[in-house]
Amino acid sequence: MSERLKGKHAILTGAAGGIGLAVATAYLAQGARCTVADLGGQPTPELAALMARHPDTLAYVPTDVRHMQSIDALLVAAQARFGPVTTLFNNAAIFDMAPLLQSDEAMYDKLFAVNVKGAFFVMQKVLAQMVETGVAGGSVINMASQAGRRGEALVSHYCASKAAIISYTQSAALAMAPHKIRVNGIAPGVINTPMWAHVDSLFAKYENLPVGEKKKRVGLAVPLGYMGDPTDICGAAVFLASDDAAYITAQTLNVDGGSVMS
Repeated sequence: MSERLKGKHAILTGAAGGIGLAVATAYLAQGARCTVADLGGQPTPELAALMARHPDTLAYVPTDVRHMQSIDALLVAAQARFGPVTTLFNNAAIFDMAPLLQSDEAMYDKLFAVNVKGAFFVMQKVLAQMVETGVAGGSVINMASQAGRRGEALVSHYCASKAAIISYTQSAALAMAPHKIRVNGIAPGVINTPMWAHVDSLFAKYENLPVGEKKKRVGLAVPLGYMGDPTDICGAAVFLASDDAAYITAQTLNVDGGSVMS
């Protein structure tokens, strides 16, 4: 253990499983205190097991990022337990898709409420707390996606929501630079999380594929030849949260096996 994050307090949203849980595990291993937020009233079994191993440095706060009061309650609980927040891993998001001409207002509202509105106001409120408490060297990491780098015919709203995250990352980085708070993003490629069962089923429906075929194809299409694992995001997430990245801000790092070049 190198303890690159010793003394830091990270909030991680959407972290009861998948990428968020993997990053929380990595942050704890590097010496951070972590407040994990997700929708469930109780932690998932996987998160509960992690909490049992880190009773003094890991707390769970049920949070719905669509609602301002819930975000406010998360920040109050986090600061009360572990002190001022120094790091945000802004990860909560949902996925849906449909052909462009069939995509309705309800799908648009649902995706943008979480992926854009929720992510923005979590970021804004954490940044406001960092400024108010005088945090030096604060770091925000917004989770974008390779989908935010390009459009896809069946995935228009999700792609647009992740493009918004890249743009907000740049704007927030410039706004926070005078406070010496860094704002960066990570754009994962195809990562083998539990959400992919849902994604694959939707592609099977709209592209008339056998279940499992889309997942197989997208993995083979990655230049490195396979889908990533949630732990493949951890190196970038630890680096951007650490003082090793002290001169990096306004960047969105592709962690995608070579799928997007920018």
